[in-house]
Amino acid sequence: APAADDLGQFLRNWIQNPRAVGAVAPSGRSLARLMATGVTSGARVIELGGGTGTLTQAIVDSGVSPQDLVIFEQNPQFCAILRRRFPSCVVIEDDVAALTDHLDGDRGTFDYVISGLPLVLFSPAQKLNLIRAVFELLAPHGVLHQFTYAGRCPITRDIRDRLSLQCALLGIAPINLPPAFVYRLARR
Repeated sequence: APAADDLGQFLRNWIQNPRAVGAVAPSGRSLARLMATGVTSGARVIELGGGTGTLTQAIVDSGVSPQDLVIFEQNPQFCAILRRRFPSCVVIEDDVAALTDHLDGDRGTFDYVISGLPLVLFSPAQKLNLIRAVFELLAPHGVLHQFTYAGRCPITRDIRDRLSLQCALLGIAPINLPPAFVYRLARR
């Protein structure tokens, strides 16, 4: 379970750089469970923006072996928390722009990418490059779960059309602070 000082670390980082953290509080358990919908034992998963591990815990609780979970987080303090809480997971401390640099040998082998990144803060070019990289790493049946506080899919129709992706609302976590919408993106 997360320690009380993990929440304090989250809040200190948010105060210092709210755009980098992207949320006013760690994801709630209801949002984390929704984000992990469909993820089962044997799945290979990449988590983008691990934060302090609320979503990571939901992924592990769904049956994913920690050795099959790769977590990307650029904040060094959050990485330390993730490594302490999930010592068997691979935690990569880097910007997600380097996603395929780190996982080049694993292209096409992941079942899920679960993203807690604040995509609304990404430029269209950054978003396009990230989503393209995500789908290079996903197996043909693989899907991306992305949450947003806005009511619409954070991956624009233009990007979805360019990459031949379809988007569907997976669900809403109304008791999360603030309420969150989770979208599933898959190849057409």
